[in-house]
Amino acid sequence: MSLYVVQHKHTDSTCPARNREMGPMLLMHLSGENAGKYGVKIDSEAVVDGAHTLYLIVEATDKGQVEKFMEPFARVGSVLILPASVCEVVVERGSC
Repeated sequence: MSLYVVQHKHTDSTCPARNREMGPMLLMHLSGENAGKYGVKIDSEAVVDGAHTLYLIVEATDKGQVEKFMEPFARVGSVLILPASVCEVVVERGSC
């Protein structure tokens, strides 16, 4: 499994939390059980207060699985998926 950092941004006007239907749907989408259906394991998630920006740390076999999982978020904003490593691996290889 590979590690990825995912950033999703949206505007104030497209904020899913404001939508009574979309907010709960996206919470359900972010559940561990649902993510697993896409071959994605969510290690951590956080929303930057007031910035309309969500960060996820996920594991998946390949980036395509993460892209497919993030499609609902791409409908309301941008999605950036970055390959990542844990600090131990970075130190072992001697470079970020």
